[in-house]
Amino acid sequence: MIEIKNLLKQFGETKAVDIDNYVIQKGDMLGLVGNNGAGKTTLFRLILDLLQADNGNVTIDGIDVSKSEDWKMTTGEFIDDGFLIDYLTPEEYFYFIGKVYGLSKQEIDERLKPFEHFMNGEVIGQKKYIRNYSAGNKQKVGIISAMIHHPQLLILDEPFNFLDPTSQLVIKQLLKKYHDEHNATVIISSHNLNHTVDICSRIALMEHGKIIRDLMNENNSAEQELENYFNAKVEEAPVATEDAVQEEAPAVLEETTTED
Repeated sequence: MIEIKNLLKQFGETKAVDIDNYVIQKGDMLGLVGNNGAGKTTLFRLILDLLQADNGNVTIDGIDVSKSEDWKMTTGEFIDDGFLIDYLTPEEYFYFIGKVYGLSKQEIDERLKPFEHFMNGEVIGQKKYIRNYSAGNKQKVGIISAMIHHPQLLILDEPFNFLDPTSQLVIKQLLKKYHDEHNATVIISSHNLNHTVDICSRIALMEHGKIIRDLMNENNSAEQELENYFNAKVEEAPVATEDAVQEEAPAVLEETTTED
């Protein structure tokens, strides 16, 4: 179980995360959604003790993440390619991860088999360093490395980014299967509402650092509410009128002429 209490992280005057109380139950499959700047990645970094909170704390199974590292052995995460050791090959990197968690090369090879369709012959056996892979294949390496030690808590930030449509569908299936087989707590963030609603039984909607809605999602029941929310945001956005553009044009021209 993850418990967030009075959690605050500010950058200057901006409150990137401001959550009074939020609980993620063991076995939840939670989708974190929101527009750019909502605070999703910052929240993940706070949960993973990659950022120091200005106030409050996060506990995983009762352990304050900022005061102990015991939670790390049962947690897998991938935020971005900065997590990768890019001067290794994927094989070397997977074996390194295995060594950290006490797994042999044989065990890692066995655990890579369910990901063969996801890797699509483009990750293993290429004889090149991770830094020389495409963004999509780096994404695959990162996701696999987060899952390969079978963590009880899996956190993935934008896992569908950079992936082609086939790979997106495959990872959706893999995540659902992993959650069901391991009774793991899985938390993902994504701008792709369709994928998130398809696989997550619970949706947290963030805005300006706060979780403003906590939706149970049975048979995609949260889809319409999310669509209504984001459609409303579109309708609220100011649209430049033709008159406004014409009013701005002389000022821009005058400024350009003065500089010349």
